[in-house]
Amino acid sequence: MSDSLLLVAMLVVPAVGAAVVAALPRERTALARQLALGVSLVVLLLAVLATVAFDPDGDRFQLTTSVPWIESFGVDFALGVDGIALVMLLLIGVLVPVVVLASWDDKAPARRSMRTFFAWLLLLEACMVGVFAATDVFLFYVFFEAMLVPMYFIVGSFGGPRRQYAAVKFFLYSLVGGLVMLAAVIGLYVVSEAAGDGTFAFESLRQLEIDPAAQRLLFLGFFVAFAIKAPLVPLHTWLPDAGAEAPIGGAVLLVGVLDKVGTFGFLRYCLPLFPDASREFAPLVLVLAVAGILYAALLAMGQTDMKRLVSYTSIAHFGFIALGVFAFTTEAATGAVLYMVNHGIATGLLFLVVGMLIARGGSRLVGDYGGVASAAPKLAGVFLIAGLASLALPGTNSFVSEFLVLVGSFPTRPVFTVLATVGIILAALYVLILYQRTMHGPQRGVLFPAADEPAGDAVPTSGGAHGATATLTAPAPAPARTTSRLRDLSRREMAVVAPLVALVIALGVYPQPLIRLIEPAVAATMSDVGADPAGTSPTPEGTD
Repeated sequence: MSDSLLLVAMLVVPAVGAAVVAALPRERTALARQLALGVSLVVLLLAVLATVAFDPDGDRFQLTTSVPWIESFGVDFALGVDGIALVMLLLIGVLVPVVVLASWDDKAPARRSMRTFFAWLLLLEACMVGVFAATDVFLFYVFFEAMLVPMYFIVGSFGGPRRQYAAVKFFLYSLVGGLVMLAAVIGLYVVSEAAGDGTFAFESLRQLEIDPAAQRLLFLGFFVAFAIKAPLVPLHTWLPDAGAEAPIGGAVLLVGVLDKVGTFGFLRYCLPLFPDASREFAPLVLVLAVAGILYAALLAMGQTDMKRLVSYTSIAHFGFIALGVFAFTTEAATGAVLYMVNHGIATGLLFLVVGMLIARGGSRLVGDYGGVASAAPKLAGVFLIAGLASLALPGTNSFVSEFLVLVGSFPTRPVFTVLATVGIILAALYVLILYQRTMHGPQRGVLFPAADEPAGDAVPTSGGAHGATATLTAPAPAPARTTSRLRDLSRREMAVVAPLVALVIALGVYPQPLIRLIEPAVAATMSDVGADPAGTSPTPEGTD
């Protein structure tokens, strides 16, 4: 296969796979999940081939394909990747097969079919590939909006008790942001047309000289959409609901990949296309980023629902990513992109383990568990690794990312960096408290009762006016449900978590392969925004 067709194949294969799976008879669930796993593994192979074909020292965008689409408006079906987009495609390639395998034995709600779930999952994968691979701004917008549809149905049809509310809230927030961005996309085209070349091509738009006043408006249009998607405080409220109600597989992709579209958009579009506005609004973005780190961490500590807790931790982590992007140094931005990948791995693993625990206990509440480690040591061990990666312990993958963000941000944004470090302490608290309450202490839990537990005893009662006697069945006493009944990880579940555990450790010890892919693209972006390649911010803190 020609290198230029690798991205096209990564887009077409899951889209065709989704259509095939959706066309299967309703009762062919086994075949549907086998096809979904096979298709997702093919996409992973294509992502690996694309990485092998990519030259970090070569052109900024590689593996490019461009076909005229809407010629009258200068719209092309144009695909290509730089190092930033490539590592996100690798993340998609890794997470989707893991999610398919994790959902292998899931049961669909009434009047739903797991065949449909796997079809939506593959369609979502195609849309995510399109978002990160598009080099035409209009095409990016199409994929940006299109990926809302499969995620809406994954959450709304296969999620928890409040799935409809969470799905509608997610859809409305994202749709509003998308409409604001559409206005900015149209404005950007008008500006390019006034310059004599109406186009949506990223490389052409990057070279435009846009009036500072127009830059401000266009920047805000893109920024609002990306800030909702990221999400940044105070536009974050949809994520805890969607993360809590989504099925575990959907939650992994929602937090692990979809939310990264926001921070990816900051780097790909906001900074290169609107450099003056990016510098002007940077202090405001940094305030929101640090507020998100601290506010979300405090809220995470107070959560009783494990899935909501993990969702709030993600909001805090996105604050670190935004800090790295808007510090305007190559080192910090490299750390931010690496954080995007590592957060997807670590938080994806944490969500998977939480889902396995909930599947056993039937409850999402932290207080319904205790002493799990004594009954399920493998599950507890993976939970510990995921938690330590989430709090960025040295030796785990997240540590390298967080370290680069803080070290790279301090020279240019010292106040914001110092405030952000408080979030590290809070992260240790909410992760370790969660682990201690669920994995240690006395055994307890809302777990499956034994099959031979009595239903209750007949209790004699006095009759009415005639003095007759009757018997009533007393309610059964609450069964002694303890974690001693909890089963440990199965072979399939070990196969699900093993790749992510291996990546947590491997990238914690040796992140250089990813950094080598990321750094040239980040350096080019910092050059676009006016930062010195050595890492000097274009505007010292406090002078914006």
